[in-house]
Amino acid sequence: MSADTNHTPNSDEIDEDEEPQHLVTVEIRKRQPGRRLDKFLRGKFPRMSRTMLQRLIKDGGITINKMPTKASYEPAEGDIVEVLIPPPPPTDVIAEDIPIEIIYEDDHMLAINKHTGIICHPARYSQTGTIVNGLAHYATLSHGEDPFRPGIVHRLDKNTTGVMLVAKCDEAHWRLSLQFERRTIQKTYLAIVEGRVKLDGDIIDKPVAAHPQIKDRVAVPDRDIKGVAFKHAVTRYQVRERFKGFSLVEMYPKTGRTHQLRVHMKSIGNPMIGDSLYGGHFFSEHDIAGDGSTEPLIVYQCLHARRIEFRHPIKEIPLTVEAPIPPQFQKILDLLRTHRAN
Repeated sequence: MSADTNHTPNSDEIDEDEEPQHLVTVEIRKRQPGRRLDKFLRGKFPRMSRTMLQRLIKDGGITINKMPTKASYEPAEGDIVEVLIPPPPPTDVIAEDIPIEIIYEDDHMLAINKHTGIICHPARYSQTGTIVNGLAHYATLSHGEDPFRPGIVHRLDKNTTGVMLVAKCDEAHWRLSLQFERRTIQKTYLAIVEGRVKLDGDIIDKPVAAHPQIKDRVAVPDRDIKGVAFKHAVTRYQVRERFKGFSLVEMYPKTGRTHQLRVHMKSIGNPMIGDSLYGGHFFSEHDIAGDGSTEPLIVYQCLHARRIEFRHPIKEIPLTVEAPIPPQFQKILDLLRTHRAN
């Protein structure tokens, strides 16, 4: 600590993590004009944000000479500042007994078949109902860089189904992450899109970025979108089947940008069935077959992470893991083959 302060308990340095909650006392040796209390404390407690310090001051957790104060107060010579260091927020993810479909597992990693309607990980400690909450109940996971994402080396959108890899130890985590970073992992997706895709196969090389006006939406370059930092995005695709008004497409992303496959297919005029965010429509059995239920067959993007090919992070042998096609996807495909065949 600098020469203008004293503190209790006796130590050479302040340690905010010394105990769950403790009081630190600082005596001001010299007044410095223009030095606000919140800025002064930010220098003494670098692991506490200025916003957190301001909140503590407002709540009475920081006092001057045993009296409440304001963040804008300028400490004077002889002032005694008392700071009640709050306990650190919990970082352990809450384990929940959520059904998880395991399609591969060993001592180092596992692969799951992600179902629709569930997000991959919590954004904060208190959030529950995610894949990570279920996995934490099932197995010991790697730590990773984010305490709320143990085991997670890549993600799928909430309503995208299919295969996901999960690390059970730290070595497997960083080795798998390195494969994703170097783009040596081959991912294969299936989608049913609207319209007959013109080319049998092609590469879509269009950068993407968060849409500047529409929340949770991604955009490709457009004359109406300016001043946005776009990221390189490449998708290779192959048409597997064509139907009257629809196509089954296999996609192999070279990059892993948010909503990349969805916005890329939209950009060539073939949005995914059910993907209303990118121009897709809802279709019922009646729409496809001419009779039957009028209820939508699917109300989210018809996209499935079918296969992933990689090297085992510890054994270093090639592995291929496949996730079965979900029932809703298969039902649409069966209807198209029966009623919309060429």
